[in-house]
Amino acid sequence: MRIEGKEYRTIWFENNVVKIIDQTKLPHQFSIKELKTVNDAINAIKIMEVRGAPLIGGTAAYGLALAVQENNDLEFIKKSAKELIQSRPTAINLKWAVDRMIKKLTGINSDQLLNFALNEAKEICDEDEKFCENIGINGLKIIEEIYNKKKDTVNILTHCNAGWLATINWGTATSPIYHAHKKGIPVHVWVDETRPRNQGANLTSYELNEEEIPNTIIADNTGGILMQRGEVDMCIVGTDRTLSNGDVCNKIGTYLKALAANDNNVPFYVALPSSTIDWDIKDAKEIPIEERNSEELSHVEGIDENNEIKKVLIYPTKSKAMNLAFDVTPAKYVTGLITERGISEASLDGLRKLFK
Repeated sequence: MRIEGKEYRTIWFENNVVKIIDQTKLPHQFSIKELKTVNDAINAIKIMEVRGAPLIGGTAAYGLALAVQENNDLEFIKKSAKELIQSRPTAINLKWAVDRMIKKLTGINSDQLLNFALNEAKEICDEDEKFCENIGINGLKIIEEIYNKKKDTVNILTHCNAGWLATINWGTATSPIYHAHKKGIPVHVWVDETRPRNQGANLTSYELNEEEIPNTIIADNTGGILMQRGEVDMCIVGTDRTLSNGDVCNKIGTYLKALAANDNNVPFYVALPSSTIDWDIKDAKEIPIEERNSEELSHVEGIDENNEIKKVLIYPTKSKAMNLAFDVTPAKYVTGLITERGISEASLDGLRKLFK
């Protein structure tokens, strides 16, 4: 996708280093950062220089390739794999990508390990880009159907950033929007600010602006009244882990949007590549919900009058804060799952029809 008219992917390998877009600087600064070691990749995931389940998976894959480049001893590689998996526990793509890399590298001669690792990491990223493109093609049908009935702009509400910055390209929730825009269907996006890190305001709106797609940032609690007023035609969100029964784990606040959508008969779709499906966990209570530093709540960043990024405290100094990063939306509130293979019910039977 484009930034200032130039095409980018979110991660690539060049001159023996992994290059990423530092998302902690957006939208105020566009900065490309180099990852030279596996610890660089782990840190980038932890502090959210990269974020979004598919991109975390891609970064972990390249991180393991960097580990091989540092030291192709199998024990070091397995240790690096464990540390990568532990860097952010909720997004299933991370473990999926690391397990796939280890399986690929097992039994390979040491002098061939690096080439195999780099090729597999690139394959994981190329595959995700294609999956997200297909998610867009499949989701486009829903937007087209709404437009053909309404004959007017389709208003879509999204939460957090499930855009191309969260994947390798295209995005998950945004991919149908990008495809609709390219086809000439008028769309407008309600962008949840998405506290505490403001990933909707800072990243989703930034992306949509670059693609010249009309969008409006709203406070997280505004979506309900917009739905009551009939100003939301559909919701599309991403997911960090979707269970085989259709329960969806996504950025905190997604569950409340699903409740509001259900109460107002607004379709609520979840877009995901198959790498985000957890076929093992059967009970949503078993999903590891990341609790992040409370400073993400108590402090905000922005540009000051000198065009410098500053962090400021907004809470009373004696106040405590709790920062759960994700919640779970039960399958009964999900209208459908938009995947690279098609749209399914949020249920085991629905997913099995697509992924036998």
